[in-house]
Amino acid sequence: MTMNGLVRLHAVSKVYAMGSAAVRALRGIDLEIAAGEFLGVMGPSGSGKTTLMDVVGCLSRPTSGAYEFAGRRVDQLDDAGLAHLRSEHVGFVFQAFNLLPRLTAIENVELPLLYRRVSRRARRQRALELLDRVGLGTRGMHRPSELSGGERQRVAIARALVNRPSVVLADEPTGALDTATGDAIMDLIESLNREGHTVIVVTHDPRIGKRVVRQVRLRDGAVESDVTRA
Repeated sequence: MTMNGLVRLHAVSKVYAMGSAAVRALRGIDLEIAAGEFLGVMGPSGSGKTTLMDVVGCLSRPTSGAYEFAGRRVDQLDDAGLAHLRSEHVGFVFQAFNLLPRLTAIENVELPLLYRRVSRRARRQRALELLDRVGLGTRGMHRPSELSGGERQRVAIARALVNRPSVVLADEPTGALDTATGDAIMDLIESLNREGHTVIVVTHDPRIGKRVVRQVRLRDGAVESDVTRA
């Protein structure tokens, strides 16, 4: 493995119990992601994409194998350790936006900072900076129901960045959007990578696959191919 590997998985497997049966969602994954990469995880439904995202994003612990994040053994952390690493280093962007409907855009972006007990003034300043960054500087007082799908996803991206994460994980970030709006969201995600963010996009959309620099394809829980664009 290289010295600049931010994410390192070695022989990682994930098994779920489904009644009396065991479902092997990941099968011996070996993967290293360097800081600053723009990587797409692709594959058909059931290939293990979301499970891999959950493991990389510290939402789930692997059943076996080793996982290092910035030199720390994630697979050996307890739940509190996972939560701390997740909150400090990972920003999530979901297909369904996952915004709280009763909160304004500003309040949704502020939420991770509230959990970290950041002062109200500092929270508000950071949220306003990020909403301006994603092109919503004038929409901060609107609730999700008053925003378009593309605007809601921009709020979700601003929220993902609020803790200055090492990695941005985007799970089907354009899946709920029309083509033009999805392209605009991908333009924004690409710009985040150009600014130095490590970005991992989980998708089944070949159009997004053509935009990432490195494409890892899964099948039946294993890496089928790993190609970096020249």
